[in-house]
This record gives sequence, structure tokens and C-alpha cells, in this order.
Amino acid sequence: MQNVKLNATEREFFRMVRLAIGANPFSDERAAIDSRLTQSKTPLSNDKQIKLLIAVVEKQLRKTCAGVEKPVLQFQGEDRELVQYGILFLIYHKSCARFDQHIQEQIHNGDAPCGVAFADEVLAEMRAMGIAQKEAVRFFSLFFQMRRAFYFIDQIVGRSPCMKNLRRNLWNNIFTHDIWLYDQYLWNRMEDFSTMLLGATGTGKGLAAAAIGRSGYISYDERKKCFSESFTRVFVSINLSQYPEQLVESELFGHKKGAFTGAIDGHEGIFTLCSPAGAIFLDEIGEVSTHVQIKLLQVLQERLFSPVGSHKKERFYGRVIAATNRSIEELRSKKMFRDDFYYRLCSDIIHVPSLRERIRENPEELDDLLAHTVRRIVGKTSPELVLNTLQILKKQIPPDYPWPGNVRELEQGVRRILLKQQYEGDQILSGESKSDTFEEMLAERNLTAQQLMARYCKELYKKLGTYEAVAKQTELDRRTVKKYIDS
Repeated sequence: MQNVKLNATEREFFRMVRLAIGANPFSDERAAIDSRLTQSKTPLSNDKQIKLLIAVVEKQLRKTCAGVEKPVLQFQGEDRELVQYGILFLIYHKSCARFDQHIQEQIHNGDAPCGVAFADEVLAEMRAMGIAQKEAVRFFSLFFQMRRAFYFIDQIVGRSPCMKNLRRNLWNNIFTHDIWLYDQYLWNRMEDFSTMLLGATGTGKGLAAAAIGRSGYISYDERKKCFSESFTRVFVSINLSQYPEQLVESELFGHKKGAFTGAIDGHEGIFTLCSPAGAIFLDEIGEVSTHVQIKLLQVLQERLFSPVGSHKKERFYGRVIAATNRSIEELRSKKMFRDDFYYRLCSDIIHVPSLRERIRENPEELDDLLAHTVRRIVGKTSPELVLNTLQILKKQIPPDYPWPGNVRELEQGVRRILLKQQYEGDQILSGESKSDTFEEMLAERNLTAQQLMARYCKELYKKLGTYEAVAKQTELDRRTVKKYIDS
């Protein structure tokens, strides 16, 4: 065994690589580390920055490991750890394009796992660097998880600060704030970390939930040369508001044949269908009765459930993601949402911003969303259609239009423009058709101070969505704000 050591410059370089690995890829911190590693003086696009980063790290590794066979085994202590980080960093980033292609193939192929043609090559490269086969397989599985998470989170477009924050929060929800913590302790123990997504109708809570649910750890099967499961089947969702009370339990937990009138066959609920690598998305959780909340609470506490009409206990695996478009504070204050159930769901709470909030923070957000929406509708990039749509919106929609239907409304607005060359917005939900708008009431000058404050708080609540945000804006305490809004 060779006694090889890093010099001070090499050690500092690979420490920086370690920081890059640990940083959230959607954070300003990661961008700053990448710039320091590449010593780029001018801002680069993400693709160009990554290409330059690969070249810089590869050059340093060749220099550091020149003439050293299986370098991970030849260094000791921190030096060994740092060299391994550099090797893993390089192999991962050089494999990203192939992982992306595999993800697309798996989406097309559906629930049957696809073969991974490049796996043997990547595993052999790790072994050649001195990484043991068992470790290499786990790193390869982790690479796939990281790339899946990046792939799906990156599809949530938006340059506004609130959307950048959403992407950072989604990554942390999957890998925690510290990927080393995740790798050492939590990669197979995330099922107890439940999540609540809060946001208005049409903001994209389902897209955010899917990004989390499709990004769990899935092990690579060396014998079958594929991952043990398809990520397309590990995310299961249900909209709880679409089922009558008597059928909700059946959809959640399943039922046995003859369990109730009309149950002519057995039925598997979504808790049965969820895999250990996956997640269940309970949309419109604010609409379920307290009886169902108690049932769900028991599942979250005990990880056991029984199908309707059965006493047999079944084990539930996977994470729970819940979402509501209603004010969770209001639901709790009115005893419509149990506190104990809330505390079981709130390991993480993620706010999905409204379109109005996004455009207010950065008006160019609308341009990005239009380009993304047009590409989805027509199947390819079309700058001329985007420009035409933007011009019509600017001509027919007021600058302060609140977009009450959020991204979903924008998508339908684009379709209407493609059909009729016009979109005038939702006059009812936006409040423009009402005779008692806040502006008109102010113009009449007949409000008391109490009425004025109450109406102002209500308008802010429509815009900001929470009592806390209104309290911060008005510099009032939350209880006072709640009193005005509920009056």
C-alpha cells in the first residue's frame, strides 16, 4: 500500500468539493461554491457551469491520483475521504445525462423497471478507484435518487424568490438540510417525516407532491440489472374531496368483499398500494371529517391499518404528504382539523406560492410560465406564440389582476387565447364584478375605523393567505388580525 498524502492546496480544493456535494443544488450557496471551484469571473448558465466544473475536478483528480492505483485505498484519514468525495462528485456529474435519459425511458415504460444499460460501466469505474462493490451499488442508488429529485424539482419553473425558495424546500424535504446526515442516518428512515403543502387552488401542490413522492431511495438490483422498483408506481395520490364520506375509508384502506352494501368484490386502498420507497399524497386533507382524521392519525402513529370489514392488521410503508387550499389555522381554530392530527402531519410545512405572489416578486415570471405552458400545449418551443399570448394578456388583463385560479387559470387562459385570441380573466373570483370593491368603499368615505381595518385585513388575507402574513404586513398581533378577518 502506498503512503500518499494530499498537499495543502489539494486538500483545500477537495474540501470545497465536499461543500459542493453537501449544498442544496437549488441554493445560492451551491452556486457560490461552484464559482469558487471553477474560478469563473462572469455568471454562467447552469449547463455551462456544470461542464466547466466537471473539467476542473477531473483535471485535479488526474493530477492528484497520477500513478496511484485504486486511489481511495492509498490515502488515509481525511485525505481518503476527500479523494473519494472528488471521485464520486465527478462520476455523478458525468452520469447525469444518462440518468436523465433513463428517467425519461422509465416514464415512457411505466411501472415495469427498465434495465440500466450504463450501470456496469459506472460501477466498474467506482471499483477501479478503490470503492468496494457494495458501497458502489449504494452510491449508484443514491446518485439515481439525487438525479430524480433534481429532474422533477427543476421542472417546477419560476425565477421569483418564492419559487426559488420552494425548490430549495422540496430538496431539503427529500435529503434534509445536510445530505451527509441523510446518507448516514436517514436514507431508509424517511417514512416518519410527513409533509403538509399549503397553497391556494391551482398553485401546483400536486406537482410539488409528485416531486417528493417520486424521489425516494430505490436500490439498484445487480442481478436483474435494474432498480428494484419503477419510480412511476411509488407515488400514489387521492383527492379526498371527490369521495362521499361513506367511501373515503374504502379508498384509503380498502375493503373486503361484502363489507358493505355494494361491495361485491374486494378493493385495495392506497395505503396497501404504497411501497416503502414511495409516498401517499392526500389532497384536500382539510375536507375530511374528524372521524376519518382519527383513522388517519392511528395509521400515522402505529403504521398499521385494517381494510373496511376486516380485523386483519396491515403494515403501511412510505411517506405521507397532505395538502389543503384552506387556511389550516382557521380549520384548527374552528375545531374542524384536529390538533393531534396536525402535529402528526407537520414534520415539514411547505408553502406553495400563488401566481399573484410570484408575479409581484418578479414580473418576468409570467414570461417563463407562458413559455412553459405553450410548450406543453403545442409540444414544442414557439417564441412567436408566447409573444402573441403575452401581448394579448397585457392588452386585456389589468396589471394588478390577482389570478385567482393561479397557474391552472393561466393554462386555460392560454388555451382560450389560442382558440379565440382573447382572455379577459375571471371576473367573479377576481372580485371585479362586485359593486362593493374595497376601492369603491374607500371612495364613498363612509367606513368607520373598525370597518376600514377589517376590510383591509380581509383584502390582505385574500392576497397573502395566512393570518401570520397579514399580521406582519399590518404590524398587528395575530389575534387582532384574526378578529378583523373573521368579523
